[in-house]
Amino acid sequence: MILASCGNKNKDKESKIKIEQNELDTKSFLDNVKLAINPKFKDWVLFENGTYIIFDDINQIDNIENESIRLMKEFGPVHAGGPAGDFNVISLNQTEGWVVSGHGYGMYTYVNPSELEMNSPDDVTIGLYGRSKRNSDGENPNIIHINSSKNN
Repeated sequence: MILASCGNKNKDKESKIKIEQNELDTKSFLDNVKLAINPKFKDWVLFENGTYIIFDDINQIDNIENESIRLMKEFGPVHAGGPAGDFNVISLNQTEGWVVSGHGYGMYTYVNPSELEMNSPDDVTIGLYGRSKRNSDGENPNIIHINSSKNN
């Protein structure tokens, strides 16, 4: 009985450490994305795999969360041979990594160098990886952060 109790305490401690690590990773991830976005844009939504959507005029949108999910479902998934497969890679100056742009106005995907298994990846490698992240967000859109000037 005592051993089982000690084992559970260790599991609880491990779970707490994992949760804290995930929160730290999410915060660091969010900080990098914030630095990737031009500060003149105040209204944007970030999805769990790094795709974000910037809105020019949030006053025209009733619900930014619903609109973001609608846009992500429409423009996020990649279909071979279609415009969703096209991409551009932008190197960032304010933080490490790249932004991959493509199909869908105002939709970008942040790629951190730690996500890739090579020191100096080329644009094709970065773009394909970013496109796969966008596809994951499009197939299962899960918002992790909303930045809105309406809340300020």
